This record gives sequence, structure tokens and C-alpha cells, in this order.
Amino acid sequence: MNKHLPEATLRRISLYLRSLSEWEQEGVQTVSSTRLAEAAGTTPATLRKDLNLLGSHGRRGVGYRIETLRPVLETALGLTQPWRVAIVGAGHLGRALSGYAGFTTRGFEVVAVLDASPEVVGTRAGERLVEDAAGLEEIVKERGVTLAVLTVPGPAAQALVDRVAAAGVASILSFAPVAVSAPPGVHVNRVDLSTELQLLAHQAGPGLGERRA
Repeated sequence: MNKHLPEATLRRISLYLRSLSEWEQEGVQTVSSTRLAEAAGTTPATLRKDLNLLGSHGRRGVGYRIETLRPVLETALGLTQPWRVAIVGAGHLGRALSGYAGFTTRGFEVVAVLDASPEVVGTRAGERLVEDAAGLEEIVKERGVTLAVLTVPGPAAQALVDRVAAAGVASILSFAPVAVSAPPGVHVNRVDLSTELQLLAHQAGPGLGERRA
């Protein structure tokens, strides 16, 4: 991922790329800045500023050629290399993620689903069998895991981050509802679903939930 770009810009680039990929599958060849900006929930001015940072410029009256712009966005997001994913935690969320088709279409391959519970190990999660998390280090090495997704309870998160990092994985996405620390060179992005819901409740304003109940 391009470390020189602001996080907000990278998030918008991801949305641009999703729309471009969908339109390309539909046979669309060019797209205007207005249409692409609207699909990402931003303005044409912000879109042009984002793409100018990548050295990509549309043609006035024509727009952007999708086959030209898409590789530029993929490079900015670090998607020019294969990402081999291990999901650690085969509960409801882990199983849902293991079957998410968007991983494959965006360059991410789930190569392992792991869990520490004997009752869960050996069951199916999507197209994969759940394996024992005790073998995490060996699996990371043998399958070339480059990204780990942690869907485990809070108390287990830090120990797993330590193990995953020590095994050589430098990119971790954690859904655990706790803050975790990682050694230098290891990047951890945290998704706290309860916090996101609280932010939505605040933005909606008091009483809205009652009115719609």
C-alpha cells in the first residue's frame, strides 16, 4: 500500500476501484469524473485531486478509460502482488468472511481458516476445513501467508498478534474489540463494529431509533 497517501485518500481509491471493476465487467470502457465520484460518495473535485496524486488524468469530455485507470489504482493499493490470507477464529464472523466472494475478485486468497476449539476444528468454513490454530506458525510458512484476519474474542487478540507477527506476517486486520500493539514493521488495522454502530447512532441523532422502532 502506498504509504505516502493519506488514509482517507486510500479509502476513496478502494471505492473507485470497486466501481471500476463492476463497470468493466459490464463492458463499460470509459467513465466520467462525475459518475465515478458519485459512486464513491465524494465530489468530482476530490476525485480529480486523488487521481492527480497518482499521476492519472482524465480527458476533458471523455473521462477516464477504465482499462488504464484500474491498474493505477491497484498499484496504489498494493494489489499488484498476491495476498494470501489466513483467518484466525472460525466463529460466525470468521465463517462469513471465509465465504466472502469479494476477497478473490480483489486479489486476496483465503488459504487457511484456523481455530483453537476442538469442537470447531475439522468443520467446514466456506470452501475450507477449519484447522487447529496450534499449527499457525507452520501454516503461515508453508502457504506463504501475507495477511492475517483475526476474528477472536478480545482476551485472545494480543497473544495472536504476537504469534502472527513472530511468524513473519506483517499485515493484520483485527476485529477484536480491544486495542493491540505490534512490533515495528507490522501493520495492524482494527475494525471495531460496536464503535462504528455507536458513531452511526450519534450521527442519526437522539430519538431516531425510537421513531423507527
